[in-house]
Amino acid sequence: MTTTWLVTGAAGMLGRDLVRVLTAHEAQAVALSRRQLDVTDRCRVHAVLRAHRPSIVVNCAAWTDVDAAERQAAAAATVNAEGTRHLAEACAEIGSRLVHLSTDYVFDGLATTPYPETAPADPRSVYGRTKLASEHAVLETLPEGGYVVRTGWLYGAHGRYFVRTVSELGARRPTLDVVDDQHGQPTWTVDLARLLVSLGQAAVREVAPPGVYHGTSSGATTRYGLAREVFRLLHWDPDRIRRTTTAALTRPAPRPSYTVLDHGRWAEANLHPLGPWRTALARALPGLVRRWTI
Repeated sequence: MTTTWLVTGAAGMLGRDLVRVLTAHEAQAVALSRRQLDVTDRCRVHAVLRAHRPSIVVNCAAWTDVDAAERQAAAAATVNAEGTRHLAEACAEIGSRLVHLSTDYVFDGLATTPYPETAPADPRSVYGRTKLASEHAVLETLPEGGYVVRTGWLYGAHGRYFVRTVSELGARRPTLDVVDDQHGQPTWTVDLARLLVSLGQAAVREVAPPGVYHGTSSGATTRYGLAREVFRLLHWDPDRIRRTTTAALTRPAPRPSYTVLDHGRWAEANLHPLGPWRTALARALPGLVRRWTI
């Protein structure tokens, strides 16, 4: 039986890399951008899934602007919570499995050791609350076929995220001020895409139990530490990066100070979690810089 994939949010940073990885695996994949499938349109979601009848859906569609979510809470909830529920209900109707991307922002950031998948969620931002609601939509609607993969600190070729911003500003400014009190796990979208494909394949073979998984690189650093590593790999002076604090920045949404995730659940699916973040960054950055400067 042929496994058919359907990817929502396929024009985003992770979605584009996921489609590329699926293509490399010669998988049959339907890639839908927001313009092609707006997940907030319940009738359209059900119609599209009925038409394609995918074996597995990967939901990369999301409202990811953390600060804008504080100002537009209802709109963020419509995309993240209601849109995800539409997909989960449509998957339940046709018997598809759903892999849904969530975030480390579902945690309060007060821990000092990595959060296991079973740790209580307590988001402090609108974005985090809407993503936690999206998790509930998946797990409640698809108790036997719903997979939630929490990730964070993503970087890749197709988005304007922290690693890219640091490399671009570093080429123009003598110094950069970067916060040293936010701890997380930088994660390359290509690595995460490969892991998602492995999880989806295991789900279809019914060897991966449903539920929550943590999809971030191993190890941990601060934004400051990440910026210094970017500079080091680009053969720039890391001392051009200066420490600052989150409190010194004026942002509408609160940032959790610690969102390092544990990866113990992957063993249940006989899969390996992602490797060290420094190793991934060293592999990714040369190609990314070339892409960004074309």
